[in-house]
Amino acid sequence: MINILRELEEQRWDDHRYYHQSRINQSLHLVSAFSFLTAYFYLAINPMVSAFMGWGVAMMSRQIGHFFFEPHDYDKVNHVSHSYKEEIKVGYNLKRKVVLLSVWALTPVALWMNPGFFGLLEAQTSWNGYFYNLSLIWIALGMAALLFRTVQLFFIRDVPTGVIWLLKIITDPFNDIRMYYRSPFYLMRGQLIDPMDDLDPPHAETEHANH
Repeated sequence: MINILRELEEQRWDDHRYYHQSRINQSLHLVSAFSFLTAYFYLAINPMVSAFMGWGVAMMSRQIGHFFFEPHDYDKVNHVSHSYKEEIKVGYNLKRKVVLLSVWALTPVALWMNPGFFGLLEAQTSWNGYFYNLSLIWIALGMAALLFRTVQLFFIRDVPTGVIWLLKIITDPFNDIRMYYRSPFYLMRGQLIDPMDDLDPPHAETEHANH
């Protein structure tokens, strides 16, 4: 158990120092964290609220931060290139995220063209029914994306890495609030990049890096 917690903290720390240097990105992750917690709460109560909060607000705010505000040039803090960080990332790097988000963006079109979604759902004729089915698809897609990468990590890394990554992703909203609740205040003071003053001496390599 101690080793699991230590590994979880290491994955979280690498995630922070490599992929969350922008104060805007950190602030958007704070918005994302509260949105994900709302999605968690509504998951068993109202799937439509859960799905649209999870994908439409939480995921979008999160990925906007990564794609548009996080530095993609040479990382002077950790002394590594952006391509190196993309290569070693345990979770979904930017290329994998493009694929996932493309699938997500195509699901409304696919459901519109095939209301029964290839026989997997009961076809709906109302707008409310359409959005309800769409929310079920989005929830299933989110779960499938997590399980797919977890199992994939079993083979390309090892089972503990995959399981701990899954645990990290599920608990990320709580950790993001803990890590980034002050980021909007730094941002309002004009600090666009976290100086990472609390980092250990930078390393050229790391065994774990994720999101």
